[in-house]
Amino acid sequence: MIPTGSLIQLVSPKGKRYTMILEEEKELHTHDGLIPLNQVCHMDFGQEVTTHLGRKYLVLKPTLYDLLKNVQRKTQIIYPKDIGYILLKLGIAPGGEVLEAGSGSGSLTMALAWYIGDQGRVHSFERRSEFVELCSRNLERVGLKDRVRFHDRDIEQGFGLTDIPAGFIDVRTPWDYLDQLVAALQNGAPAGFLLPTMNQVEWLLRAMESASCTDMEVLEILVRPYKPVADRLRPQDRMVAHTGYLVFCRIMK
Repeated sequence: MIPTGSLIQLVSPKGKRYTMILEEEKELHTHDGLIPLNQVCHMDFGQEVTTHLGRKYLVLKPTLYDLLKNVQRKTQIIYPKDIGYILLKLGIAPGGEVLEAGSGSGSLTMALAWYIGDQGRVHSFERRSEFVELCSRNLERVGLKDRVRFHDRDIEQGFGLTDIPAGFIDVRTPWDYLDQLVAALQNGAPAGFLLPTMNQVEWLLRAMESASCTDMEVLEILVRPYKPVADRLRPQDRMVAHTGYLVFCRIMK
């Protein structure tokens, strides 16, 4: 049986997905009918639950990818194709600690919180209160809010943290805060940045050279999906191409 409080995903016959925390007393209202969630409590993942109109919904355990696709957004989010590489480059693991500046709608925040685990901590800096509220809602909806600490602080004055093992900056002028980032991270810690234009990357690289950063890397990640039909296998008409430039380095003091 699926325990109350678990993350679940209900998939309609047409593929529409509903992701939620399983609460026995609640109901899901859909165009296909009503589903009392107490029925799901007596099922296992991979089974089907039936609406009061007789439509069958598949019960799945959502992956992080599923959660990221359903983030409510008011800003451009960091895409899963970029997030995977970011997590690997920053060495994110259970029980760790990481800071981020520019949480926005919270897609990267959610991924960091997912991998940090209950014993870890994500320090998120976001100056706009509406984005803090939105990011908090997205995290709370999937049960990850307790792993994130939001800091109401102007990072121009520093992060107010020391000896953090990794950091990621997603702001318009990250070179303005490089000294503050160096002060907050461990010596040799990995740091990452996301920028939309080459001009910004050039400015950041110059600042990183002056700050004696090492192991610098600039890249973009492209994803080309294919139509999964065995008899007519070919690329889809559209692809997720440029979403931003990723810049990484090691912080040296």
